[in-house]
This record gives sequence, structure tokens and C-alpha cells, in this order.
Amino acid sequence: MKFRRKSASPTDAAAEEVESAQAPGLTDGPFDIDDAPALPEGGQRVDLGSLLITPAQGIELRIQVDDSTGEVQAVILAGPDGALELRAFAAPRGGDLWSEVRPQIAADMAQRGGTATEAEGRFGTELECQVTRQLPDGTTGAQASRIVGVNGPRWLLRATFIGAPAQGGDAVEGWENLLGAVVVSRGTGAMPVGEALPVILPDGARPVS
Repeated sequence: MKFRRKSASPTDAAAEEVESAQAPGLTDGPFDIDDAPALPEGGQRVDLGSLLITPAQGIELRIQVDDSTGEVQAVILAGPDGALELRAFAAPRGGDLWSEVRPQIAADMAQRGGTATEAEGRFGTELECQVTRQLPDGTTGAQASRIVGVNGPRWLLRATFIGAPAQGGDAVEGWENLLGAVVVSRGTGAMPVGEALPVILPDGARPVS
């Protein structure tokens, strides 16, 4: 694995990247750490503290970091045709935090001039979003995304598909399998509902230029 740090920008915050060519493992999750099945022989998961990720061929694993605070904002799986952003939060035991969060996300999209429509997908009720943003070439265009929420035991995993996996077609299943292989480790300590679960770099990770 190779880690390197990128400089932050308004649309691409600082990141630690992991390049890997391992095959994905079991994909019928996301799983809680207590229920996660063992991977096939030779399989491995990247331990990021609250999130354990199964590497996949052609996918980069990035840790998005706030330059000003040094705090991790999200885990991103990035490929040539799209990306999957992962954030995990503390939730009440037996609750449905995703149902409470969806209207807040939709309202935020509306304030930004976009739309968020509920739809049913592989992981339950999700939001299909459209928002206008400035493109790298300076023009403006609509960016599509799909936001999925998975309620676990005392955690909520929020996943945002960007690019091809948000637009349907043959690419969707592979990207959804990446989400289905994620394992969440909340820990046993008390945390306020909605607080982000901590993400850390694996032991021995060495940033390089």
C-alpha cells in the first residue's frame, strides 16, 4: 500500500491515498464488527478504526482530511468512473437515524439550489440528488449523486455515490458491492447521537510525497 497526501481545495480536500489491487470480499453487508464474516483465504480488510474496508482492484482508498483541523472528514473509494464517500456516525440503539437525517439532507440540497428525491434501492430508502456546481473547466453543470443510509447497532453509515454509480447502468452493481463489503466498528464508549465515528490510518502507514 502507498500513502500520499494531497493539498486541499474547495472541491478536493486533503487526502491520504491507499493504492491497492486486492479483490473485493464478501458483499452482503455493510456489517457490524460483531457480525462480520471471515474473508476468504488471502483476503484482507484495511482497518481505519471505525471503518474496515476491503480493497478492490482499480480502486483508490482516500482519507479526506480537513487541513485546518487535521480531522478526518470522510473515507473515499475512488475509481476512473466514479467515487463512493463513506461517513459513519453514532446512533441510538435500535433507532432509525437515517429516517431523521434524510429530510435534513433534502433541505440542504434545496438551499443549494438542488433536488433530492426518495427512491428505493438495494440498501433501502435512498436519496437521488442533483445539484449545480462549477466544473473543473470553469463551466457549470449538474452533478448527480445517490445518498444511502444504513442503520446499524448504535451507528449510521452514510454512503454517497458520485459519477457512474449515481447514474445507473452496468457500473452500479460493482460500486454497491464495495459498500456491501464495508464493516463498521463503533466501539463501546458513549457518544452523542450524530457524532462522527473516528477514522484513523492503519498502523505502519507512512505518508510519502
